[in-house]
Amino acid sequence: MDNLNTLRAFVFAAEARSFTVAAQKLGMSSSAVGKAIARLEDRLAVRLLHRSTRSVAVTPEGELLLVRCHRILHEVDAAEAELSQSRAAPQGKLRVSLPLVGMLMMPVLTAFMRAWPDVQLDLDFTDRMVEVVEEGLDVVIRTGQAEDSRLMTRTLGAFGYGLVASPAYLAAHGRPGAINDLARHRCLHHRYPTTGRLEAWPLDRPVNLPVTAVASAIEPLVAMAEADQGIACLPVFAVREHLKRGSLVAILNGAASGKVEFKAVWPSSRNLSPKVRAFVEFVAAHLAMELAGA
Repeated sequence: MDNLNTLRAFVFAAEARSFTVAAQKLGMSSSAVGKAIARLEDRLAVRLLHRSTRSVAVTPEGELLLVRCHRILHEVDAAEAELSQSRAAPQGKLRVSLPLVGMLMMPVLTAFMRAWPDVQLDLDFTDRMVEVVEEGLDVVIRTGQAEDSRLMTRTLGAFGYGLVASPAYLAAHGRPGAINDLARHRCLHHRYPTTGRLEAWPLDRPVNLPVTAVASAIEPLVAMAEADQGIACLPVFAVREHLKRGSLVAILNGAASGKVEFKAVWPSSRNLSPKVRAFVEFVAAHLAMELAGA
């Protein structure tokens, strides 16, 4: 630390061109600043500052050291700030953007609220592309990849899809025995609200599926399927409870393939705030269990 204090004395004196100003900033005497810089010069065997009775000037060697000192002291200050942040308790408003399907993450979000009551969640559910930095968001949860180099990314969990229908619908229309049979059934589709396109069912082979109804959110599709209106292809974790109580049943197990990942992205920063750190770590630890039904 003595070496760091000596470097600070040199930086302040070089920038202010004054031992007196440097001494005031450091809470030292002018003579102590002068002696510290003199010892530094002796150790390096170079003249860093030209002194006169009226002013202080930086030598070419001093200019080189000044540039390096700025980098060194910046790193030290940043490390101290980061450690201080890590010890602070998470608190304050946390602005989080989630996709509409993120409504199904509410058990995890409410568990976070109980664990960290001093953090006020400000949740925005939307499927539009958001500008994380420009809109002042703390964390964004999305599926897919984040390509902005200003962002940090962490995978929170993955989910698969399944085909479901109500027992009454299957009793009335028959249970499909193969993927091609879906072409003769009432099919309930999800539409991306940002593009207006229908979300393709992740089936092992292409099928021309009828479009019986369309919704831009998951919950209406679940409700229509429970109301005996057709077959829906939905995230498994979104219908797990419905399958347990029997209002929906799974059909053509394994026909819908692939996994979709939830990712958290947040602005890249040397000093990650405690509330962002707590949120990302909590959701990463609990969402995977929620998606797996643990």
